[in-house]
Amino acid sequence: MKSILISLFLIMSCTLFAQTQADMNDEAARGFKTADSTLNVLYKKIQKAYADDSLFLKNFKITQRIWITFRDAELQLKYPASAGYGSIQRMCYALYQTELTEDRIKTLQTWLDGVEEGDACAGSMRIKP
Repeated sequence: MKSILISLFLIMSCTLFAQTQADMNDEAARGFKTADSTLNVLYKKIQKAYADDSLFLKNFKITQRIWITFRDAELQLKYPASAGYGSIQRMCYALYQTELTEDRIKTLQTWLDGVEEGDACAGSMRIKP
């Protein structure tokens, strides 16, 4: 009797939280839009913080364009459009797109956070306040 009740509870729990693939695709797409928005805000903050360094800004724009090209190529490598992975492909694509974008956010955040004083390899990064 106990195992029947547990089984019924599990079945009911699963149906309460079930989503369609379309719902999961949409949720993954929203996750990417959030990450992309965060990246854009960070990009603008870095541009403002380094406004007095024209060489940095020139190189920063170039690297961001190259990163976007890399990101898109990486996505095509992992999920080629012609592969036909089924209805889950949109979700997987968006999840990986989000992962790559969140990694880029972490990388760019160091330009705002700065580095410890004495870091001989800091290059154009500013020292932490």
